[in-house]
Amino acid sequence: MIPSSELILNADGSIYHLHLLPDHISDTILTVGDPGRVAQVSRHFDSVEFEGAHREFVTHVGYYKGKRLTVLSTGMGTDNIDIVMNELDALVNIDFMARAVRPVEEHLNLRIVRLGTSGSLQPDVPVGAVLATEHAVGLDSLMQFYPLVETGLETQVATGLQAALGLPFAPYVVRGDDLLREQLGAGAVVGNTLTCPGFYGPQGRRLRLDVQPADYLDRLRNFRHQSAEGEFRLTNFEMETAGYYALGRLLGHQVLSLNAIVANRTTGEFAANADAVVDAMIERTLQRLVQ
Repeated sequence: MIPSSELILNADGSIYHLHLLPDHISDTILTVGDPGRVAQVSRHFDSVEFEGAHREFVTHVGYYKGKRLTVLSTGMGTDNIDIVMNELDALVNIDFMARAVRPVEEHLNLRIVRLGTSGSLQPDVPVGAVLATEHAVGLDSLMQFYPLVETGLETQVATGLQAALGLPFAPYVVRGDDLLREQLGAGAVVGNTLTCPGFYGPQGRRLRLDVQPADYLDRLRNFRHQSAEGEFRLTNFEMETAGYYALGRLLGHQVLSLNAIVANRTTGEFAANADAVVDAMIERTLQRLVQ
């Protein structure tokens, strides 16, 4: 039995942070960072059967062309993704009444698609593009606390990037779900996303504070790793994808990150209408989910 201090349930039986019951989610979940973006997705639904909100976690469940979908806001950062992924998994793979993990043969695998915004690192990944993440590279510390097993290529990229940036720690690198990327990312730019533990210094932004090293952005932009699979480079950054991919691998869920490119850090450009870029990504994703 899982103690009440570990599996925390609210008085109504819902999971602690998300405030959801197992019936409140579908097997396909669209996640967004901004709570205000949940309605930007669900306004396309034919009907909405459930709406819930607690802290930054807003949830809408409804139907789009006959398919039941969940939209959930996560807030920013992999610390929030740690909460979201573990609690979504608990909703489908833990018996709340018995406080016990369900038998392996009863485990459900979720499809989780992040619909987020991102900044491009490369001049050939333009503002207005949609990028589907193949590999995510985490500069945060989340995977120091989990037994993530990386492939040979992932370890090589992590070691190479650590050396290139002069980091005192090794990043973690995780490949996302190939089938989901092929289905929902067709026509998008395919790239490798750097997940940063902040918006300013960790993404090389200078306001009143200097960033170390001084050529940080150049090092990221110029990083390359050659392997039998081809050339690996970093294409964009944001703040959640690596947490999704790593926890998805550990928990057995299919995960894809789709990124609306609203800024280009090489050219200094920001989208004149970022909402339009996000809207186009949402509409295309919904259509492909039902094809």
